[in-house]
Order: sequence, then structure tokens, then C-alpha cells
Amino acid sequence: MSWILALPFLIPILAAMVAYLGRKHENTGRLVSVFSCLLLFGVTLLILAMVESGGVRVAQMGNWSAPFGITLVADRLSAIMLLVSATIGLAVAIFGLAEIDRERELLGYHCFYQLLLAGVCGSFVTGDLFNLYVWFEVMLIASFALLVLGNTPVQLDGGTKYVAMNLVSTLLMLTGIGLLYGLTGTLNMAELHRELAVMDAPVAMDLLRVLFICAFGIKAAIFPLFFWLPASYHAPPLPVTAVFAGLLTKVGVYALIRTFTLLFPAGDGFGHELLLAVALLTMVTGVLGAAAQYEFRKILSFHIVSQIGFLVLGLALNSPLALAGAIFYMVHNIVAKTNLFLICGTAGRLTGSYELREIGGLYRAAPILAALFFIAAFSLAGFPPLSGFWAKFLLIKSSLEQAAYWVCAIALLTGLLTLFSMSKIWAEAFWKPHPAAGDYSLGKLRPSVRAMHLGPIVVLALITLSLGLLPEPFIEFSLLAARDLLEPAEYVTAVLGTYAK
Repeated sequence: MSWILALPFLIPILAAMVAYLGRKHENTGRLVSVFSCLLLFGVTLLILAMVESGGVRVAQMGNWSAPFGITLVADRLSAIMLLVSATIGLAVAIFGLAEIDRERELLGYHCFYQLLLAGVCGSFVTGDLFNLYVWFEVMLIASFALLVLGNTPVQLDGGTKYVAMNLVSTLLMLTGIGLLYGLTGTLNMAELHRELAVMDAPVAMDLLRVLFICAFGIKAAIFPLFFWLPASYHAPPLPVTAVFAGLLTKVGVYALIRTFTLLFPAGDGFGHELLLAVALLTMVTGVLGAAAQYEFRKILSFHIVSQIGFLVLGLALNSPLALAGAIFYMVHNIVAKTNLFLICGTAGRLTGSYELREIGGLYRAAPILAALFFIAAFSLAGFPPLSGFWAKFLLIKSSLEQAAYWVCAIALLTGLLTLFSMSKIWAEAFWKPHPAAGDYSLGKLRPSVRAMHLGPIVVLALITLSLGLLPEPFIEFSLLAARDLLEPAEYVTAVLGTYAK
């Protein structure tokens, strides 16, 4: 059943083709998009069950054995990332039914949305660096199309910044891939693990570490390469921003984790020391940027940057507990951050603005939405017993075990400033009265629109509550995934078998 590993990208690719061909029929794209996401969710759930029951799963495309052919691999990390991506894809697809206008559908919104999901899922299952680059390019093309779909000046401005920085990332990534191939003669990640472990070329290895930190760091929006994100993420419709916020930067973090555990393990520590400094600066600059904003979407966009710092911190600390914290944090953050943007979209739909000074009254007008915001926002800030608390607990405990007390202090300070930003949104958008009279209740929305707004938000909030109130199973899963990353023998053997160069 190894062919199942190809379905997470084949399903959305086929759906994209059908959606594009049927875009002139009003409901075809919508039905295809939602059905594709449902099917993708089922397939990724099956893949996770297969990995849990039988260990690392490998598929060799065209029956070409590794490292000569295209290899697809699913371990615990990639399996959980596939499942959470499918969950977010389905939630945003349903939310988008109420938000995406007919003009954008005719321009191919559903097609590009499915291609974006294909790029994300392909990145998680690929077993070689060249195909990782290919899937990154699929994501770039699809995300740029979604970003500028509608052709407004704000979208074109944000899209230009977005694509310019991502093209730089592409150039750096291709340079690193070329150097690696020149050094080793392979791009299969399992084979690279074997080759690089015995290579005596410290200068070349340091250069490669820096190249990949910069290449993947641009996509992950780490310091100081993050400025494109808050300059572009407020431009597209909220469903597009929500899926960007939940998934795109996390693919960059996933690539960093995969390469720095499989290709560049701790060794002399140079790469991880650089990652540690970058992580802390990313946390601080992101949260300070959020504190200075008074526009709902821009506050949340800067918080994407800040939270990426926590994910990179887990990789930089390089212990099983720290990596488990990063994995837990990544899943928690994808769910909570996507949900915050969906809530932001609903708030903007009700009040007519995203400027905090121009909105208000949502606590009284839409108490259900206020409660859902509270769950997502205070989980992001790390309030117990919500999911963000356990994720930060694992990272802080790991830093204390390594006597990195200043790291712990910066993480706690970032959490406090995150709470300040979330409290600012609560006070301005929800608590204070709206500056103008009007009906801002959810009742003003048609029942079908209200269901498409609240349904995904409620489901994501329940996932956040489940991770917070019942954290033990997922903490255990995260610890097992972290062990697999730091001891990749099973991964390498599953891919290469007894092959020796």
C-alpha cells in the first residue's frame, strides 16, 4: 500500500484540474474543493495510522530503488504534519465558501487553493532535496496567484514583496542543493545522512548550514528575513491569509527541522548556535512588532513571526524534549493561528473593518465569537491549561535542563507580550462599544453563511481544547517523533535498506 503516500499530493492536483475546468459552473469548484479536502483528510489519517502501527513508510516511485529514484517517506513528523494540513485545508475551504466572491472563483481560486495544498503535502512526504525544491515552487506559484487574485493595488504591492523574497530563497536553496550534489553525488536525504556523516569538509559544511538556514529561513520568516510577511499577509481575502498563516511558514520550519536533524546534526554546534540566536531575535522582534500594531490582521501577522521563533528554538536546543516541544508547538500553533485569522475574518465581516479603533462591541453582539477568540488567543499566549501552555512548558523545561536561563527568560517575556497583544485585541474589538450604531451580531448573517463561518472555528477551537485538556497522548507522540529525528537509523534503513555506495 506504499502508493498511498502519493495520494496527499495527487488528490489536490487532480482536484485542481477539475476545479479549473469547471470554474464557470458556480458550484463545481466549491464542491470539488471541499470533497477533495475531505478525501485528503481521510488519506492522511490513514497514513498516520500506518506509521503508528508499522513505523516509517516508504514508496519508491516507478520501482526505482533509492537513492536513484523519487522517494516518498512518511515518519511520525511528516504524518502528523500531513494530517494537520488536511484539517486546516478542510476548515479554510469551508470558511472560504462564505467569503470568496464569484469573480475570484472564475479566476481560478479553487484551483490554486488545491495546488497550494498539493505543494504543502508534497513537501512533507518527499525524501530528496530536489523534489523538496519542486514542491516549494508549486507552493510559491499557487500562493502568489492566491495573493494577487483580485488585482487590487494592495494585493499587487504585497505580492511583489512576497515573490521577490521567495525568489531569493529559491536561489539560495538551489545553490545549496548544487553544492551538496557536487560534494556527495546524491540528493536523497537518507543517503546524504550517510555521506555527510563521514565527510571531512568543515568549511563547506558551515557554508551549507548558512545557505539552508537562509533559504528555509526566508520561507519560515525568521529574523531578519521576515519583513515580507507582515507586508503581504494583510492583502488577500481572509481565507487565503488564514491558510498562509497556518501552513506556509511551517513548511519552512519543517524543512529546517528535517535538514538539521538528518543532514546537519549538532556536530560542532555552529548551525545550532546560529539557530538559537535567530530564534530568540525572531521571538522578540515579532512580538514587539505585534505590540505596536492597531490593525487586527497585522497584529496576528507579526505574531506568526514571533511564534516561528519558538519553533526554531526547539530545534536549536537540540534535545529530545526540546524537539518534542517544537513538534507540539507546531501543531498547536497551526490550529490556533489559523483559527485566529478565521475569527478575525468573521469580526471584519460583522463590523466592516479590521482597524481596532473602528470596531468594537463584539462581546455583547457575538458572545459565541468572543468565547472562541478567548480560547485561541489565550492558547497562543500560553495560558494553562490550553494547548499553548503545554507546548511552551516543554520548551522552557528543556531550556532549564540545559541551564539556558536567559533563553527561558526571553521565552517568558515573549509570552507576556503576546498576552498584551491579545488583551489589546480583546479590549478594542470585543469589550469596548462600537464607535457607530448598528447590528454587529452573528444573526445578521444568513444561516448558511453563519454555519460556514462558525463551523470551522468551533472545530479548531475544540482541537485546541483537546490538546490542552488531554495533552499526554500527544506529548508522548511528540517525544517519539523527536526520538526518531535525533536517531534517524530507522528512517535511513527504511529508505535505503542495505544499499551501500
